[in-house]
Amino acid sequence: MAGQVDKTVFISYRHDNKFIALAICQDLLANGYQVFIDYESINSGDFEQSIIDNIKAHAHFIVVLTPSALDRCDDTGDWLRREIETAMEYKRNIVPILIEGFKFGDPHIEKHLTGNLKFLKRYQGLEVPMNLTYFKYAMKDLRERYLNIELDSVIHPFSSKGQKLFNKQKAFVKKVRQVKQKELTAQKFFEQGFVFYESKKYNEAINSYTKAIKLIPGYAGAYNNRGNIFSLINKADNAMADYTKAVEIDSNYAAAYSNRALIWIDRGDLGNAISDLHKAIKLDPNYSNAYINLGMAYYRKKSFDIALKNYNAAISINPKSGSAYNKRGVTREKKNDIEGALEDFKLAIKYKYMEEEYLPYHNRGRIYQLKGDIKKAIRDYNKSIKLNPNYSVNYFNRAIIFEQKKDYRSAISDYQKYLELGGGIENNNQREADGKLMLLKNKLAQKNKSKKKQ
Repeated sequence: MAGQVDKTVFISYRHDNKFIALAICQDLLANGYQVFIDYESINSGDFEQSIIDNIKAHAHFIVVLTPSALDRCDDTGDWLRREIETAMEYKRNIVPILIEGFKFGDPHIEKHLTGNLKFLKRYQGLEVPMNLTYFKYAMKDLRERYLNIELDSVIHPFSSKGQKLFNKQKAFVKKVRQVKQKELTAQKFFEQGFVFYESKKYNEAINSYTKAIKLIPGYAGAYNNRGNIFSLINKADNAMADYTKAVEIDSNYAAAYSNRALIWIDRGDLGNAISDLHKAIKLDPNYSNAYINLGMAYYRKKSFDIALKNYNAAISINPKSGSAYNKRGVTREKKNDIEGALEDFKLAIKYKYMEEEYLPYHNRGRIYQLKGDIKKAIRDYNKSIKLNPNYSVNYFNRAIIFEQKKDYRSAISDYQKYLELGGGIENNNQREADGKLMLLKNKLAQKNKSKKKQ
């Protein structure tokens, strides 16, 4: 059967990149295309019936790729990931739109190309600038070279829910004014901020997000991401203000609720934390990090069974979440499920708990220490110290092992390092550590004295 040229397009994008996605949509609509874009956030419960239905009902699938776009695609339940995988499954004509700064070979991007997403780089992408003067030439190229092709793919008719959603989004987009250059410039600053964040250049990242906000005061994503950096550099009040502003601008911003909950947890306000996390999960039932954070809140409440339930939910959504396994392991240990905890810490190491990679090694070392497997415990503490030389508890726990082995010099060295790093004050055992150190120095002196007499 001969193919035919079809002018129906589904646009997939991360909502923080809505300006460039809308600009593409407006160009295609002006040139006679039928376009679906989820510009107004839909009810999450309609995803399966409506979003997937619209992918099947459109011949072309455009995915907007920026440096930040794939950041949450490690979650198998992430909507952008699911849209791309659905387009692959139904053999849509997939066109990656490569926005300035996006490169498939970039390690920060490549790490997210797991599962079927690894095939995304096989599709011919189109580089699109964030400057409206040159943008129109890229759009001409998109229409004439990438969309003007004969296709043999089967186009499925709309279901009633799919048609209803399409009509709703079409009416909404029709009311939105044309994208201006300042909006694209704001998005460019947003992406620069993300690149600086990935490179741990936090001051530069804050400056970039601030520039984006100055251009577009209602840029919820810029507030959320700037809040993340403030949280990282221990400016909790600034982070709280930014997360709150993000949800004031966009009450459907699940990530901002989840991020704000972490500040509430640190402040001990577990009621507000749990409230925010339930909002996040209601908005995005496939948001694994929200379940992890909810597990943390219930762990702090000592509601360990509820914490486990939420960690299990996170793992069911993302079976390769090192963070969820690590936190579930800690909770299992609290419930004296030592073997279950050990297995979880092994999985956390396997799937790389990237935020704090040293922690699963420390936790597994602690389990081995409890089980009396001293050799494996020391090996894990050594690895944890290599990954983070400033985590004081590693030295304290390893010192206990050295003390038991009567290796007093090594034990003294570790207790001293523990105290130098402020572990005694932080963990409220300064007197205990000082006492151990003094006792060991006396034992070492006596041992040396005995050797001299011999």
